Amino acid sequence: MARPPRLCACGQIVPADQLCACQVQTMRARKKRHDQNRPSSSARGYNGEWRKLRAEFLREHPFCAFCGAPAEHVDHKVRHRGDKALLLSWVNLQSLCAHCHNSIKQRMEERC
Repeated sequence: MARPPRLCACGQIVPADQLCACQVQTMRARKKRHDQNRPSSSARGYNGEWRKLRAEFLREHPFCAFCGAPAEHVDHKVRHRGDKALLLSWVNLQSLCAHCHNSIKQRMEERC
């Protein structure tokens, strides 16, 4: 059964499964502010050694650890926070599909 449309804070009626234009704009601005202060991926340790490990891990674990869909991301179970041993530890990795990586895993990390 489909959920009914909802009323956004700006006053627009929006389908239940979509974001209002004002919400999209706010989200983009927040992400842009965050990215301005974030170091580059190579500065965070994601170099050639990581890319090689990631490709090998996805070959051996091609499905999402949460839902079983084809995996697109290699995620760290425990945040590495610059610790190269954790960054490159095979046992600290898990394959995730885009949906699980961008929603379920992000919510899990927000709680920590």
